[in-house]
Amino acid sequence: MRVLLLTLLVAVLALAWVRSRFEHDLAQAASRAGEGSEVLQTACGPVEVQVAGEGQPLLVIHGSGGGHDQGMAWARPLTRQGVRVVAMSRFGYLRTPRPADASPEAQADAHVCLMDALGIERAAIMGVSAGGPSALQAAIRHPQRVSALVLVVPITYRPPSVPGSAPPVSDEKDNWLLRLLGSDFLFWTAQKLARDALIRHVLATPPEHLQSATASEKARVDELIRRILPVSARAAGLIDDTRLGKGLGPYPLDRITAPTLLVSARDDGFGTYAGAEYTASRIPGARFIGFDEGGHLLVGHDEAVQSAVLELLARASAGASAP
Repeated sequence: MRVLLLTLLVAVLALAWVRSRFEHDLAQAASRAGEGSEVLQTACGPVEVQVAGEGQPLLVIHGSGGGHDQGMAWARPLTRQGVRVVAMSRFGYLRTPRPADASPEAQADAHVCLMDALGIERAAIMGVSAGGPSALQAAIRHPQRVSALVLVVPITYRPPSVPGSAPPVSDEKDNWLLRLLGSDFLFWTAQKLARDALIRHVLATPPEHLQSATASEKARVDELIRRILPVSARAAGLIDDTRLGKGLGPYPLDRITAPTLLVSARDDGFGTYAGAEYTASRIPGARFIGFDEGGHLLVGHDEAVQSAVLELLARASAGASAP
């Protein structure tokens, strides 16, 4: 009897400790998610945004599980290179509400509404992962407002005739991922107990790449994982992104006139390589950079990608100032 009571006491204390740690970490995550941002009232509705740096404007459109915080975490180093980074939260993420029409076309129009609210006439646009479709639509629907287009591991359309670079994600796995990403506690637990599985399946990156990565790259990945919490504040956007990824159709890519750069890795578990390569082939003058390894997070290539982005922005700026 004493052994049973002692076991129950230990279990109760352990559960209390776990709950305390979870609530502490979640409160910190919620506080981080709101740092540096504001909600602007635009002609397309409220949009959460964070702005840093001075110089050529770059609108950063985050991927699944993100928000303004994810976009700024990636692009902040560019602010030291004469770039004004405008990182926004897409529909259904953090403090940007989800409207009735949350299509990439409507989101693209909201990007331009945000530019209007900030007094930005033209900007380069960078779409990361699930931010790719609305970035493409912005360049298609509002070519006069987009000075350059960057797509990093983008979710894009690939015709059946083009072989995929990774097996498609099954509906069963999508449902499992949505359950994980719909619960703050489940995601927090995965961070603590199944980190490698989380990196492989949720972030579509072989975790072994991190074993040989630099300290700065490891820190970048750690920061990205931390900033997915609270996932409950991103759930509406995540559901839309999952649906969108399975239903993309072809876009009139030949209408894009902005200088364009696309980047991906062959071992991206989301299979963005094949779609990005195809998309680059359909956009006049687009450049495609393909890495053999790096996964969806492009581990080991952060500096190379940022250098390529800066090169494109310089080319776009020079072209805009030419007679």
